[in-house]
Amino acid sequence: MIYCQNVKNNKIKLWTRQHKNVLKEIEEKGEYIVKKDYIKEKNDTIADYYIKLYDWYSSKADKIVSRPEGVSYPIWLSTSKELSLQPVEGTVILELEVDIRNVVLTNFEKWGYVVNYWYVPINKEDEIKHKEELKKYNIYDESALIMSSKGNFYPLLKNKIINSWERIFEVNDKNPGMTQATIWQIKKEWIVDILYK
Repeated sequence: MIYCQNVKNNKIKLWTRQHKNVLKEIEEKGEYIVKKDYIKEKNDTIADYYIKLYDWYSSKADKIVSRPEGVSYPIWLSTSKELSLQPVEGTVILELEVDIRNVVLTNFEKWGYVVNYWYVPINKEDEIKHKEELKKYNIYDESALIMSSKGNFYPLLKNKIINSWERIFEVNDKNPGMTQATIWQIKKEWIVDILYK
């Protein structure tokens, strides 16, 4: 079941901010896919951090919507025009209309937990229980369980955190503003509007 207000006739409207060269590539090639070099260039010194996250995300998202051959990483989009990233110098906002079968929906707030290498709780009670468990082991920075060798000493906790990340794929209609999307490519025919700065 799809929990987005802007789905009509199995199509969903999405918005993404991209470098202006992405639009040029779409116009020349008819499509755009993310390359590892783009992630490295955009994220500079923290690129490896994001590549590790995107590798995890891509392997999970591929089970929901299969990646086309030659595609490694997703393109991130907003499901709300009002909440989408605004244009900055050298960028464009693309408004797309995409068949819902090509879209992976995730919970924006839960993705924030994953980006910080935190446990994604089921609910408030579960979050409190998890924090109490960390406290019991004198762990005050749970991201260290993923980012450092500390996780080797607590493999069950480390796995518990990583396994919780799959909850980002649980979206609901109670808070549609917390829904975001990814697709594996942008096809020229999916673009319905281009907003320039």
